[in-house]
Amino acid sequence: MQAREFHDGGKDGLEPLEPLDPTAIKSFSGLLEAMCKTAFGGRRLGEAYHVLKAMCSDPDCFVVMTLSGAMTIAKMGKIVSTMVDRGWVNAIVSTGALIAHGLSESVGKTHYRHDPSMGDEELFRKGYNRVYDTLEMEANLNYVEYVVAQTMKRIAPDATLSSELLTRELGKTLADEYEGVGILKSAYQMGVPVYIPAFTDSEMGLDVGTWAMSQTIDRARGKAKDNVLGLLRILHQATPTYNPYLDLNSYTDRILAAKRLGIFTIGGGVPRNWAQQVAPYVEISNVRLGLSVPPPRFQYGVRICPEPDYWGGLSGCTYQEGISWGKFVTPDEGGRFAEVLSDATVVWPLLMMGLLEQVPAKKKHA
Repeated sequence: MQAREFHDGGKDGLEPLEPLDPTAIKSFSGLLEAMCKTAFGGRRLGEAYHVLKAMCSDPDCFVVMTLSGAMTIAKMGKIVSTMVDRGWVNAIVSTGALIAHGLSESVGKTHYRHDPSMGDEELFRKGYNRVYDTLEMEANLNYVEYVVAQTMKRIAPDATLSSELLTRELGKTLADEYEGVGILKSAYQMGVPVYIPAFTDSEMGLDVGTWAMSQTIDRARGKAKDNVLGLLRILHQATPTYNPYLDLNSYTDRILAAKRLGIFTIGGGVPRNWAQQVAPYVEISNVRLGLSVPPPRFQYGVRICPEPDYWGGLSGCTYQEGISWGKFVTPDEGGRFAEVLSDATVVWPLLMMGLLEQVPAKKKHA
């Protein structure tokens, strides 16, 4: 067996670590910088701060924020709206539920801490919807339906709908009629598009569906009793004109126009995949249509999600894996990526406070 050589890490050019000295830390950004020189999850968080700060500071970077999980019920909504207000986000791709529960908050409604002594059957009887340790009142969602219905009255009856159009118009309603802050309100005021790829998988999707039903219900009731058959006839006559390809092509246009791309992902799921698929969309278009458009790839990426990669789902998929799909620039080509395997409600506020200390606001988007 060959004898071991005892090298010096400094002479080999390795980066030294430093003890985290709490007496020397005076700010959130200072804490995150110090964590970058520690190990394990702390180092990952510090590295995420470095990449996120670079991404939000880059004047030529188009930043996409993807959101999944119950982040607005978890009271993270103002973090989203603040990032939008500061000009650090150029587009949002989200689950519909997250935006719907954020609407509840935007119009002045409240979420409550769940009292464990109240069982789920009792919660159902009282009109409380439980998300782990937090409650959304059904009355809140009924009011959100009122806001959606009021917004729909402003949209031309023959308009072809998309999630971008609907979220923009809802943002206008919030800006015109409600005092509070909100994700869609900030997005409207800052010119940031909000895309919801799985729009019907949300309270807002159901709201638009029942609004469409309300436009035809009198005609349908004349042909059926108040039973399942009657409901089916209403449903068949009340399909809104909705085209998801308006969203896909609008988003693709924005991505193709960007000089550099960054993605900040909370969780994973449909929003993350949809936001990342422009490069494959362009690549297969080149092959199948004889085009020669350079596929756009993300140069920056920060992901906060507790999902490990070995379950095989997209929520746990690493950026390194995404390189194989042509979605990300390689590190050798300048790609900068960081992933924090943690609950976003724990680490996202820390990152946000660091950014507020170090990154200036940008101007409103065109």
